[in-house]
Amino acid sequence: MSLAEFALIDRILARTTARADVVLGIGDDAALLQPRAGEQLVITTDTLNSGVHFPVETPAYDIGWKTLAVNLSDLAAMGARPAWCTLALSLPDADADWIEAFADGFFALADEHDIVLVGGDTTRGPLSLSVTALGQVAPGQALRRDRAQLGDDIWVSGTLGDAAGALRLWQQNRLKVAVATLLSDDETLRERLLRPIPRVTLGLRLRAYAHAAVDISDGLLSDLGHIAARSGVRAEVEADALPISSALREQLGREGARDCALRGGDDYELCFTVAPSQRDAIHALSASLGLPLTRIGRIVEGEGVHCADADATDGGYQHFSERR
Repeated sequence: MSLAEFALIDRILARTTARADVVLGIGDDAALLQPRAGEQLVITTDTLNSGVHFPVETPAYDIGWKTLAVNLSDLAAMGARPAWCTLALSLPDADADWIEAFADGFFALADEHDIVLVGGDTTRGPLSLSVTALGQVAPGQALRRDRAQLGDDIWVSGTLGDAAGALRLWQQNRLKVAVATLLSDDETLRERLLRPIPRVTLGLRLRAYAHAAVDISDGLLSDLGHIAARSGVRAEVEADALPISSALREQLGREGARDCALRGGDDYELCFTVAPSQRDAIHALSASLGLPLTRIGRIVEGEGVHCADADATDGGYQHFSERR
């Protein structure tokens, strides 16, 4: 069944929740929001296009999840607490079942992180989804890309390259993204591609330790390069220290897995720099969160990113580039 525009909006509105800091939400020309006293707003926008950011056969639930996850990951990288978001949907057809499944994925993640949908737009066109997410942070506490210090350790969360590995397997017709598989390694990689976990809690906790941070969306070399460029330093990465899952190694081998970890996008893990004196604190944080945090290098004088087995100029994904 295809929905009319206002029926589609009503379906989405029915999934939202009321909150005191939303003075006026969906239903008017714009939302009225009440930020916390003395806090700064953190705003980010991401757009996902079918066939560019996810395979066209990706299930609607997973599209809904990922549409919000990539924005929550940006807030996490800034150390911001999520608060509100808007959603713009371009749909070739407003199919009721697709909308319900999309909303299931979107709001499952929204509810988990206490972020409320307050507005947006719907239109007919190629499948494209855009979210603007807003968070809050106390003045001076936001994590930034331009604060790395000489001598800092470089750390990453989770494992790297899994999503890129899944995409590579899909491109080789070795993995189907539309259905779950009984093969544990394949399913591990498939879920990492379709349902990335934004490290919101980690970002909040890192405000006490990290000097600089970025989320890994376009590949470690590329995104760490942003920290190096903005901070005026050089990042040295130890390739053998990269946290790589057994599933990725099993499917792509040592070199293929390492390439995905260095250059692959869609991980949505955090990369951050911390003074060496805080190593014990970061290990304790890792244990308390039940999340691997791995030291992979250091910040030194110079510029760019250096890795013994890779050149930072041959980094991650870039839109409008001939290289993919």
